[in-house]
Amino acid sequence: MPELRLFVFHHSGGSHLMYRDWPPCFPAGWEVRTPDAPGRGPRDGRPPLRDAGALVEHFLNELGPDLVGRFAFFGHSMGGLIAYELARRLVEVGRTPPLWLGVSAHGALHPDGNGARRHLLSDAELRRELADMGGTSPTVLAHEELWELFAPTIRADLRISETWRTKPLAAPLPVPLSVYGGTRDQVAPPHRLEGWAATSAHFMGPRLFDGDHFYFRDRLPEVAGQIQEDVRRALLLARGPSTVTR
Repeated sequence: MPELRLFVFHHSGGSHLMYRDWPPCFPAGWEVRTPDAPGRGPRDGRPPLRDAGALVEHFLNELGPDLVGRFAFFGHSMGGLIAYELARRLVEVGRTPPLWLGVSAHGALHPDGNGARRHLLSDAELRRELADMGGTSPTVLAHEELWELFAPTIRADLRISETWRTKPLAAPLPVPLSVYGGTRDQVAPPHRLEGWAATSAHFMGPRLFDGDHFYFRDRLPEVAGQIQEDVRRALLLARGPSTVTR
């Protein structure tokens, strides 16, 4: 068994491809996993899921056997929602939760969703929005055939992210949580990240990096180093609060 498994969940319309450079940035004893939601690319014959609950169940079933021992979650944008809901579900059913949770570039969840409706935009409007956000290949946005191939998955993911509903927590999660973001992110600006503090009994603070919604593209070693530091502090928390300082 690895020293630690780190599961990295991708953004709306994304896949493991944007995160393929992550594993070498972490210790050799870590197993870094970048699982895909269904419907990623032309070789994935599974239809994209349009329901948040179904997506969480998919990952619980797919990853279930490996959610043992020491493991941690990090999710970017839509992936942050997945990571949070997976951690919450594991706590609710009495299973071992992750020892640390990192939520990136997504505001705190609200019972009524986040109000955005990008998934309902026209093709032209949505392509402009995605171009401004980054994270989607310019080739996909510029070529009609590629757009028609990838658009259903992108819209399905955006629908999940923008219509996500969550019940209020009965108590903060017993999982150390850090929230990551870009100082110039227009999709999830820093002030929208503050609400995550109420979701964890061990909130470890915001981690802001100079950049936009995909701030980590130019700062991966720095971001990976901060993740390692947060995991280290979470391990100390598990041993006892007296061993950790803010």
